[in-house]
Amino acid sequence: MNNIIDVILVLTQKEIKVRYKGSILGYLWSIIHPLLFSLVFFVAFKIFMRVPIENYTLFLICALFPWQFFANSTLVSINSYLANAQIVKKTNFPRFTLPLSNILMETVHFLISVPVIIAFLYYYNVSPNYLSLITYMPFLLALQVIFTYGISLTFSSLNVLFRDTERFISIGIMLLFYMTPIIYSVDLIPEEYASFIKYNPMSSFVTSWRDLFITGEIENKYFVSMLASTIISITVGVITYQKLKYKFAEIL
Repeated sequence: MNNIIDVILVLTQKEIKVRYKGSILGYLWSIIHPLLFSLVFFVAFKIFMRVPIENYTLFLICALFPWQFFANSTLVSINSYLANAQIVKKTNFPRFTLPLSNILMETVHFLISVPVIIAFLYYYNVSPNYLSLITYMPFLLALQVIFTYGISLTFSSLNVLFRDTERFISIGIMLLFYMTPIIYSVDLIPEEYASFIKYNPMSSFVTSWRDLFITGEIENKYFVSMLASTIISITVGVITYQKLKYKFAEIL
């Protein structure tokens, strides 16, 4: 067990160093990116389309950072085996740690962005509920990490065999973004389309993060949905990985 933890830590440190090698702004990009998107969406939806949502910038930021955490983790980890082909072929180690290290790298970025979100809360005169953050944030973070890991384990394994998987997932994440209540609230969704949101697991995660930051509360129905999605995701991921891992060295 200790050896696995050591491997995960080493791989995570490696991913962070590789990501920011030669970069001037470094990890600040993980903060700048969602802030710029918030600005674009604010101009498009609040100024031009006049979406009836109070403190719309805060509404966006509290959802965009958690979404970026999920999207970046998935997109980066899907190539974890292909990008480390030489290690996979020549070294005997627990290969399931490769996509996990990418997700943990993005987890660090997300945690660094939390003070930025809190700063915006104060700017909009919203007092953070620190007790709720301390109580619920570790659980919510753990659920999203495991949920994302399950998805990443599935598609990074499939990507070894079917190289088009990466492109399908990129398109899928883009479509999923607009099917998740990030730039709009659940209240604005017509009833006939509500099922698209209901069965989208990221809707529960994003809404829960937003509610936690702004109101300090999370609805029980979202906890149930997130827990169910996480169990399904990690189960499918482990099964897929176990079936395909023996082919990695041969194909790569």
